[in-house]
Amino acid sequence: VEDQRARWERKRRRTAKELLETEHRYLEQLDLVLTYFVTILKAKGTLKPAALETIFGPLETLYSASHVLSLYLEKGNLGPGLENFCQSLDIYGHYAENLEQANKTLKEQLRKNKSFRRFKKLQETRPQFQGRVLEDLLPLPLQRLHQYKHFFRDLLENTSPDTAEYQKLAKAVKSVSEVSQWVQDIFDKRENSMQLLRVQKLLKGLKTQVLTPGRWYIREGWLLVVPSKGEELKRRMFFLFSDILIAAKPCHPLHPLNSNKLSCQAVYPLHQCSVDKVFGHTQSQGGLLSLSFPHKTLLLMSSNQQEIHDWYRSLSAAVR
Repeated sequence: VEDQRARWERKRRRTAKELLETEHRYLEQLDLVLTYFVTILKAKGTLKPAALETIFGPLETLYSASHVLSLYLEKGNLGPGLENFCQSLDIYGHYAENLEQANKTLKEQLRKNKSFRRFKKLQETRPQFQGRVLEDLLPLPLQRLHQYKHFFRDLLENTSPDTAEYQKLAKAVKSVSEVSQWVQDIFDKRENSMQLLRVQKLLKGLKTQVLTPGRWYIREGWLLVVPSKGEELKRRMFFLFSDILIAAKPCHPLHPLNSNKLSCQAVYPLHQCSVDKVFGHTQSQGGLLSLSFPHKTLLLMSSNQQEIHDWYRSLSAAVR
């Protein structure tokens, strides 16, 4: 037991030391943005206050919270330090919510505001920036949040459960995991919106409404449709979402406007669909899927067995 405790203590001290060292580096990087951008821009008025607030968000508050955490860590007050720091963790969630708008506003200002464009270029040539640009530094808080999750968990695993500090660390791990999940959800929703928008733009005309609240993009790919009456196989692009399956075919390559688009052939709702593998259980080449809807059965084929297996898994999960 004593050996185990000594091992825990060594690992814990090592993790606490690494947390402090990386916290100092993180503070230095935030300080670059605050000193060479935020403070000077506020004084010069190169950006309007609303644009400044949107681009840099709550960076000053994040800096203050980390600065206080580093003071606790320097004194070895790990438990109280993390307990105090966790009260500021929500700011990371708000920072993530604002990041897309921050990037949009930054691009807009660089396009429209000549003096800001010159100022940004000048600041980034300073030796302190070591070749990094503002766009590299703005996502740092979210990268740091990810690191906190691992540091806090390591510290908890190497702390004896019968100490007062263990409870504080357990609360810190719970808080940082919740905020990390919040941030992950923000990114997942944003990525999903981009996929829905991309597919909407790929389809000719706006008859098929891809952009629908609550719909999730799952996958896409070319499959062969096996017709019921022995006609030849038709190659179609399929888009699978959480509630529908869309079949589309390429527009005519010489079409003046839509040569690189797809024409929607059918939209299949998944709520009354059942999926079966007709063959493809064996190691032979390719496979066949049968999709049964109330008024139609669709047979889809691929010469790639892994692809059929992946589609089967995705379709079954979406139907469920």
